[in-house]
Amino acid sequence: MADEEDQQDSVGAWAKHYHLASRALIEATLREHDLGPTQWYVLHRLVNVGPTLQRDLGQLLRIERATLSGVVATLVRKGLVTQTPDAGDQRQRVLGITDAGRTLWADLPDPVALALAVSFDGADEADLAVARRVLKAATRRVEEHMAAQPAAGNRRPST
Repeated sequence: MADEEDQQDSVGAWAKHYHLASRALIEATLREHDLGPTQWYVLHRLVNVGPTLQRDLGQLLRIERATLSGVVATLVRKGLVTQTPDAGDQRQRVLGITDAGRTLWADLPDPVALALAVSFDGADEADLAVARRVLKAATRRVEEHMAAQPAAGNRRPST
């Protein structure tokens, strides 16, 4: 029982709880504007960086191509985003923001800034620096461990 309680109170468990709680706040904030978090991130990129290849956006957001295709189709249908063939490679699509997208963006609250403000306003900067350092290092170690593992389809069953 102690192991289970330790796991429930571990840094990893609290990181997950924080992720889920902040995501719920972000989703609730965006729901009022008929947007989801991935749609918001697409708009954020297009407003702040400019036209972007759809393929690059999928890699940047770390989402599957099919998922991004659905998100983009919804944004195009809503008239917030344009999707045009790339001049250099007609198979690729370039995403751009429409005037309606810019107007919506100007009226949107920043849900990430809201989540950060609710979460960390008044928190001690030294504590936040430690939390960042610990979580960055843990993330890096997990990513390095995963990169060193054979691909799932290439693993041999253990005997």
